[in-house]
Amino acid sequence: MVDRFRVGIITGTHGLGGEVKVLPTTDDPQRFKDLKSVYLTGGRDEKKLTVSSVKFAGRFVIVGFAEYGSIEDVEKLRGTNIEIDRKDAVKLKEGQYFIPDIIGLKVIETDGRDIGTVTDVMETGANKVYVTETPEGKEILLPAIPECIKEINPEEGYMRIYLMPGLEDL
Repeated sequence: MVDRFRVGIITGTHGLGGEVKVLPTTDDPQRFKDLKSVYLTGGRDEKKLTVSSVKFAGRFVIVGFAEYGSIEDVEKLRGTNIEIDRKDAVKLKEGQYFIPDIIGLKVIETDGRDIGTVTDVMETGANKVYVTETPEGKEILLPAIPECIKEINPEEGYMRIYLMPGLEDL
């Protein structure tokens, strides 16, 4: 399981006072209001910063950091990821999981057969779909429905499924 989650990407600067424009990668951009500190990653150096202000502009979140006070300070942050510690992530309900915890799970059929590994999670209108790559390199799309997904155990590194007829042939 991962220790941090990406919640946004800095896309540019905002104003002259050192704020940045962030494209949220979280389901709930309002969660930025509760953040006290974040990590900037993906640049040359990883930095832990203190969030000093948060406001919203359309689909973007405008974030100020205590460590930066001018546009010149933050211009170099474009393209940087904003990550948070797992302890600062939203609390999930029973049976809910973070997507980074699902990706990489070993997929096992209820009869014990190794199906493959989850490589991606697609969000559709009806339900999520777990993209699974078989040992032979074939892709199987598993709908995240109770009839198919029997157990998810990120702590142990596996997902137990019932491979519904026809899924392997798609």
